[in-house]
Amino acid sequence: MSLRWSKVPMGNEVKFRSGGTPSKSRAEYWNGEIPWVSSGEMTQRRIYDTELHVTEEGAENGSKLVPENTVLVVVRGMSLAKEFRISLTGRPVTFNQDLKALQPSPKIDPGFLFYYLHSQSHAIRDSATDASHGTKKLESRVLETWPLPVPDLPEQQNIASILSAYDDLIENNRRRIQLLEQAARLLYKEWFVHLRFPGHEHTQIHNGIPEGWILETVAGVCAAFEDGDWIESKDQGGEDFRLLQISNIGDNEFVETGNFRYIAAETFRRLRCNEVVPGDILISRMPKPIGRAWYVTEQPWKMITAVDVTIARPNPEIVDSFYYLHHLNSTAHIARCELRATGATRPRVSRKNIGALPILLPPKPIQSTFGEIVANIHWQRENLTRQNEKLAKARDLLLPRLMSGELVA
Repeated sequence: MSLRWSKVPMGNEVKFRSGGTPSKSRAEYWNGEIPWVSSGEMTQRRIYDTELHVTEEGAENGSKLVPENTVLVVVRGMSLAKEFRISLTGRPVTFNQDLKALQPSPKIDPGFLFYYLHSQSHAIRDSATDASHGTKKLESRVLETWPLPVPDLPEQQNIASILSAYDDLIENNRRRIQLLEQAARLLYKEWFVHLRFPGHEHTQIHNGIPEGWILETVAGVCAAFEDGDWIESKDQGGEDFRLLQISNIGDNEFVETGNFRYIAAETFRRLRCNEVVPGDILISRMPKPIGRAWYVTEQPWKMITAVDVTIARPNPEIVDSFYYLHHLNSTAHIARCELRATGATRPRVSRKNIGALPILLPPKPIQSTFGEIVANIHWQRENLTRQNEKLAKARDLLLPRLMSGELVA
């Protein structure tokens, strides 16, 4: 920490506000316009929207409203075992009891506080104690007594401005990615749900199926359709092949959870594992949602995947990979998967049941035209994703140097 900066206990300059949950039995408290933040949404660095919303009455009778540019932190929950989550609000929000809102005095810039907490996140996480049912809790006194540097306000603002420039670029790219995803989904829906595909004006439709289209099965259009590998804890270790979990499989995206598991090359050979390669499509057989799929892209490691993930290798002579991918992630296909899931506590659908589900195949030229358009969208998304990874890495390298005073803002 820079000797130029005085340090004070955080509680001297920051007030901590607790959240809450409006009564779920009061319908008038819910489905309003105000975001209600839970720990699940705290993976976002800046929060603009949430899954659940409350009304103004709900905000007054549960979790109080906090303004834009409020720092939120998770102080209780299972996630604290892995990370100390910190977010900055992008609009007025309410929040639940697992979170606290930090409201700094006029001497502390909220952006500076946000980035300073990120620089201390590992140490703060390690200060959490065990609570009930396997959860962790961060006692209020930990944050209240945590040393907070107090540079002059203009210097704080300069530091926050430098770091937020990276986050602003990342956020802009993230929004562009969302728009690209939306464009691909809308094109699929227009062509293959509403059946307004090229040449539809001249195509007869019988019983909902255009002339020349055929029904096949999800497995039947693949050169290979196999489950991942059963890797016991005793077989894990080494660094040759990363073991992808169901939590890494998003809706056509790779989700980095930070749960890194590997096996050695010798284990790969001994267990006759199935290597996952770019161009494969991984299908999660467990929620949420069941049946979601990711088109595998180049990663910085060799890969295998868990047994509850199916590896699909579409046969290019029969089906275009991007058409196949968007079919798997379509609303209708996901609903079919969920209907075939079994198990009360951990529902899953079998590979056999997924493979037997129908897929309507348009003539290859229509598939190929769709595939070419969506492939271009896909690679634009990938380029933006790689840009964001580089921006985040540069920001995270700069953060400790700015917070230590090594670099003068």
